[in-house]
Amino acid sequence: MAASADHPQNLSERLIAWTIAASWGLWLVGGLYVAGPMLGWALGALVAAKLYLASGLPPSERVRCAGFAVRVWLGSMAVMLVVLLIGHANFDLGAAATLKSSIGWAKGWALLALFPLAGAVLDVRTTLIYRSVCRLGRQTLFVLPVLLVAPYVGLPETLWTSPLKILGGASDEFFAVVLYTLEPGVGTARWQFFAPWSPAAGLVGVIYLLCAIEEKDWRWRATGSAASIAMILMSQSRLAIVAAAIAWPLAFVMSRLNRAGVWFAAVPVVLVGSWFWPSLLSLIDKVQTDFAGARADSSRVRATLGRIAVERWEHEAYWFGHGIVERGPHLVEYMPIGSHHSWYGLLFVKGLAGLCALAIPLAVTVVACASASLKAQAGRVGLSMAVVYLLYSFGENLEVVSYLCWPALLLIGIALRVPDGSERTPAML
Repeated sequence: MAASADHPQNLSERLIAWTIAASWGLWLVGGLYVAGPMLGWALGALVAAKLYLASGLPPSERVRCAGFAVRVWLGSMAVMLVVLLIGHANFDLGAAATLKSSIGWAKGWALLALFPLAGAVLDVRTTLIYRSVCRLGRQTLFVLPVLLVAPYVGLPETLWTSPLKILGGASDEFFAVVLYTLEPGVGTARWQFFAPWSPAAGLVGVIYLLCAIEEKDWRWRATGSAASIAMILMSQSRLAIVAAAIAWPLAFVMSRLNRAGVWFAAVPVVLVGSWFWPSLLSLIDKVQTDFAGARADSSRVRATLGRIAVERWEHEAYWFGHGIVERGPHLVEYMPIGSHHSWYGLLFVKGLAGLCALAIPLAVTVVACASASLKAQAGRVGLSMAVVYLLYSFGENLEVVSYLCWPALLLIGIALRVPDGSERTPAML
């Protein structure tokens, strides 16, 4: 009999299910920023323990091969740490700053490798993740009325900032309990749920929606989907809406490219599309203009941050970057240079070497998940998550929000598992 999605079957599943279920409680005490990295390293420790004990385990319990793409992530994130150390040495930033940045690497970039590794190697079921996300969605629906009325009944935007902030973080935003924010210059309310800012809440909403869609029980599926859609819409994130509209359909089509019917169906679509191509180009251009104009000040700040990052990278720290994040001028509202964009941020902080250390594993993952999607449902889900990560690399710093978005990384790892028959080894990843 298949194991119930409600009941974790081993320690790794229990840790995952408990962490997802405790999201709102951890948010109240400012513990989410701590819980994500702790879970990632705990799962990494379980992988290491299974490797150590592998030779004495029966064949059915031996460690799976991590697969090529996961190994690329492990190597690339190790390179990211080396680049960080070189950047600090080049600018003589000192031992204290180097230690702080190394801890930051362990809480951010390292998770991009640890969670796919855990998904690929440990016995974690996708159904458990889907159900856990839907259960959290039920909690979100209970909290939703309080969040909705908060701006209109005089409740403060920020309730408190957790003393756990002494553990470190890019800013107090990661430890603050925020009910809502008011859009500058407009005054309309915007919600960020348990994320540090609204666009990050939109990203979490997209990931959770992709999970909820895969839930088999229609009641849980409806619950999880409703909560996820609420997160996407109330975050008012333009990128979240685009990602929600693109990721699942694209992954669905890609997973069926090995079927002749799809190619036959594509012929009339391509033919009609060629007739209306000029009109489609005009429509795309208009959509892009409206997209930028929907929040013109935000688009201006993002573009300026990107220009500053590229100019300073090119002239000051081409190969290994500046080593640390710097705040921008008043023109960009003192936001960190390269923020809101993984590629600009990498160029400024870690140079061309750091950019390649993310671009290579991300490209390999998209290709590997696309291949896996032709063979299994888990591959299609992994591909949809990889597409979301690719889209959001142009709108967020991926390492900063990895403590929240780790379910997507786990599902990518599960998608990248070596197929049964050659997947378990007693001695190596």
